Amino acid sequence: MSMERRFERIGAHTHIKGLGVRNGKAEFKADGMVGQIKAREAAYVVVQMIKKGKMAGRAILLAGPPGTGKTAIALAISRELGKEVPFITLSGSEIYSTDLKKTEVLMRAIRRAIGVKIKDLREVIEGEVKKLNIEMAPHPYNPYQQIPSKIKITLATKDEEKTFTAGTEIALSFLQQGIREGDIIMIDKETGKVVKLGRSKDAPKEYDIEEETYIDKPSGSLIKEREFVYVLTLHDLDLRRARGGGSLMSLFFGGEREEITNEIRKEVDDMVKEWIEEGRAEIIPGVLFIDEVHMLDVEAFAFLNRALESEMAPIIVFASNRGITKIRGTDIEAPHGIPLDLLDRLLIIITEPYKEEEIREIIRIRLREEKVELSEEAFNKLVEIAMKNSLRYAIMLLGPIKEIATMKGIDKPGIEEVEEAANLFSDYKTSAETVKKLEHLFLP
Repeated sequence: MSMERRFERIGAHTHIKGLGVRNGKAEFKADGMVGQIKAREAAYVVVQMIKKGKMAGRAILLAGPPGTGKTAIALAISRELGKEVPFITLSGSEIYSTDLKKTEVLMRAIRRAIGVKIKDLREVIEGEVKKLNIEMAPHPYNPYQQIPSKIKITLATKDEEKTFTAGTEIALSFLQQGIREGDIIMIDKETGKVVKLGRSKDAPKEYDIEEETYIDKPSGSLIKEREFVYVLTLHDLDLRRARGGGSLMSLFFGGEREEITNEIRKEVDDMVKEWIEEGRAEIIPGVLFIDEVHMLDVEAFAFLNRALESEMAPIIVFASNRGITKIRGTDIEAPHGIPLDLLDRLLIIITEPYKEEEIREIIRIRLREEKVELSEEAFNKLVEIAMKNSLRYAIMLLGPIKEIATMKGIDKPGIEEVEEAANLFSDYKTSAETVKKLEHLFLP
C-alpha cells in the first residue's frame, strides 16, 4: 500500500502568536516569544496606542544587531492587533527589483497593508438537491464533444420545495463540484455562483467512510437574504477596479485593464468611504514591515514621510541592523541611514543580543516547530555553536542536521550529526576569514 507524504513548509516565525505581555509586563517565554523583555514591553505600549488611534503620523523603528528578533516583534505586533489584520513584509532592496517605479512599489505595499472588512447582503437560493437533470448538447466548435446546455433542479428546505431551470454556466458548476442529489447548495441569484455547503443529514450514506460534511437541511424559504463578511485589502480593490469592476460584487469580475492610476485609487477610496458611511464596511489598518530600511533612498523616504500623514495609512514598522551610515543617494551620514526629519517621527525600539538562557529556549521552540529531536549532548553542542557564531546560524543548521540523520537512518540526531552539519556548512565568520585568507584567488 502506498503512503502519501504531506508536505509542510515551516516558516521561521510560524510559532509567533503575540508579544507575550501580561498586564504590561513581558513574560520570559510566552506566545512564541523569548527574551527581549524591554523591546516587547515597548512594542506592547505601541499596540495600546494603535488601538486608541494615537499613532497617526508616526511609525516604529526596530533597531538592533542581526538575529535579535526584529521581524518576530513586528509580526507579534500584528498578531496582537487581531487575526484579520494584514501583515505585509517588504525588503528595502525590493523597490529596485521590478519594472514599477519605486514609489509605486511602496504605494502598493501600503495599500496591501490596509484591510477592508466588507459586509454584503445577498439574495441566494439555498436548499437540498432533491432532483437533478442536466441536458447535454454538441459543442458549438466540436460536434463530437458534448457540453451541458441546460440544468433542471428541484431544491427543498424543511418548509418549501421548488424546481428551477438554469443554463450552461450553472450546469458546469454542478458538474465541476460533483454536486448530486442529497447535497445542500447555495446559488447567488445575481452572479449565478454555486457553492456546495455539505451533504444533508437526511441523505442516505453510500459508503461507511466518506469525505463529506453532513449538515442539517435548511429551514424556511428557499430564496432568502444572507449577509456575507469578507476582508479584502485596498490593493485588492484597486486591482479589481482597474480591471473594470464597479459595484461591490462586480469587483470580482471584469476586463483586462490592470494599470492602477491615482484616479482609480481615489475612486476606490471614495467607494470605501461610502460603504463605511452606509455601515457596509470598516477599515482594518494592518502592519507594513520594511526590513533593510537603509536600502531606501531619499525619494522613497520623502514618499513615506508624506504617506504617514494620510488618513488611510497602515502601521509602518522599519527594521535596521546598521549604525551610522550614508543615506542612499547622498553623501549625508545619519543613524540607520534614515533622514533626520523622518527619524524624528519614529518611536525607536532597541533589540539586544540574546543571552544563553534565551538562546536555549529559542532553539527548543524551533526544534518543536521543525519536528527535530536531538540528544542532550547534541542540543548543548548546538547552543554552543549559537553562542560562538550566531543564533541564526544554529537554527539554519537544523535542516541539514535532520537530513544527515535521515540519510544515516537515525531517528534522533546526536552530537556527531551536529558537528558534521557545522563542518559542511560554514558560518559567516569562518566564511569571512576564508575570503581574507584566499583573497588573492577571489575575483575583485
